[in-house]
Amino acid sequence: MDVRLGDILVERGVMTGEQRESVLEHQRVSGRPFGLLAEEMFGVCPRDVEGAWASQYASRAEWVEPDGLRPGPEALETMDARQAWQFGIVPVGVDEEGLVLVTTEDRLARALRFAGWRIGMPSRFVMCDEDQLFEMISRHYPMAGLSAASFKELRIAGA
Repeated sequence: MDVRLGDILVERGVMTGEQRESVLEHQRVSGRPFGLLAEEMFGVCPRDVEGAWASQYASRAEWVEPDGLRPGPEALETMDARQAWQFGIVPVGVDEEGLVLVTTEDRLARALRFAGWRIGMPSRFVMCDEDQLFEMISRHYPMAGLSAASFKELRIAGA
């Protein structure tokens, strides 16, 4: 099932169904991206569009169980520990499409921006849940004072 950006924005209460239809009409004529039109026509916040886009991407992406993944040095050397923790990414391999990175839906937009400016090769993302991601980061990019458990405590305290 294909999840549409406009449907996500309506579901989240960011746009009305009528606004979505108006954007779709303009999109058919102009060929411009839905999110950009929603921002221009109805003042939709770019962060809301970005969040909806991340949900759309995640709904189409492969979901993995990171426990079975064994990243090689070629992948792990594409970033340092600070970057892995800061952006919530673990590179797990290189395939015919480029570097394969694991992240979560909530971290996807930020991870994509990081990959775009920092990683000098095509990349694609696969998804996992947050606890699994930070266990994997702890295992492959250990940093003094940081662990999956400490990250979870920080997340709960900040909620």
